[in-house]
Amino acid sequence: MDFQELLRGRDACACGRAHRCPIDSVRIGSGALASLGELCEPYRHILLLSDANTYRACGEAVYQQIADRVETNRILLSNGDTVIPNEEKIEEIEACLTDATDLLVGVGSGVINDLCKYVSYKHGLRYFIVATAPSMDGYASVGAALVLGGMKVTRNARPPQAIVADTAVLKAAPMEMLRAGYGDIIGKFSCLNDWKLSALINGEYFCPFVYGLTYSTALHVKELAQGVCRREEAAVEALMEALVAVGIAMSYVDCSRPASGSEHHLAHFFEITGILDQTPYFAHGTDVAYASVETAKLRERILASYPQRRPFDRAAWEREIRRVYTSCANGVIALQSKLGWYEQDDLACIESKWEEICAVIADAPTAKEFEAMLAAVGLDITEFYATYGDAKIADAVRYGKDLKDRYTVLWLYDRYFADAAGRT
Repeated sequence: MDFQELLRGRDACACGRAHRCPIDSVRIGSGALASLGELCEPYRHILLLSDANTYRACGEAVYQQIADRVETNRILLSNGDTVIPNEEKIEEIEACLTDATDLLVGVGSGVINDLCKYVSYKHGLRYFIVATAPSMDGYASVGAALVLGGMKVTRNARPPQAIVADTAVLKAAPMEMLRAGYGDIIGKFSCLNDWKLSALINGEYFCPFVYGLTYSTALHVKELAQGVCRREEAAVEALMEALVAVGIAMSYVDCSRPASGSEHHLAHFFEITGILDQTPYFAHGTDVAYASVETAKLRERILASYPQRRPFDRAAWEREIRRVYTSCANGVIALQSKLGWYEQDDLACIESKWEEICAVIADAPTAKEFEAMLAAVGLDITEFYATYGDAKIADAVRYGKDLKDRYTVLWLYDRYFADAAGRT
């Protein structure tokens, strides 16, 4: 993949906007780790972050390359427990910053990257990420996914100045992380459909170029399944390139719209409720993949029916939000009160554009097609149903959308197709 061209962006696009990506360098391939010393040459006071697992993956090799420039504090964010990107971890990192710190280097994937991204942005610092797994698409994105006040939120930030991903490290990552990266990309078929849907119904900004870049990336990854399962270096490299390319696509439009839709809302629901209830949940990309099957089922139900107005009972909705989201329910209620989408009556708009809406929805893969894509890398949808159960999945479909301020098929389904009891 030609990252130099992607990093240059586009000065003029058919969508009417210029597309920019503030990343200086992307190094993906065999031996890429050896380039870190050169990239870090301008810096003298580096703060190095990792967790127990990522340090074992390549943290010592990273340290040896830049040891003479690493500050006294090398942060190990856990001793093996799951790291949650919350206020506690942010404060832990901030306590190690000094006035002389001029660069953060993170060794890890999703959580480490998000924490570095947020802290560096907040404090006006640069950061590099050394990837340890091709497990998610946030390496190059502008947003930092955090858990603040018990809620899954995305905070504005900026991408790293450099992404370093050595395929010798990536292919040795746990298979569940390889599958998660594949699943996160496959989920783009769902979110891109949501983007088109919102553009049609709400007139939301839409960029055909960014859409096409992301869609073609998903098509390419779909063909990598067997190679990823065999840990073939070329397939793992291509998967990592795809994950970074999608992050650049997000940078182009300054938001996660090209990469996150209804399937991510369900995935965030399972993560947040899992943290709140201390119950198991899958890796992010795996949840995204499984959730894409569920969003496809909603599209199929919509295509088999016709929209009907369903009255909104705010008191009943608030009771359900408090049941589902417990300690972070107030934040969810406040967000939806600010948006006011439940009070909007857009049935006339939906009806007037019904044929176009159906054409958009029909363009997404079916549930069976999603299941086949997931099975190709060993993701068994029955594990999803066994882990969460029908009731929790129904809650996710009904209330996962309330975590975000983004229109997706979940809104269309809930407002005009779910029955009065909210059954799916």
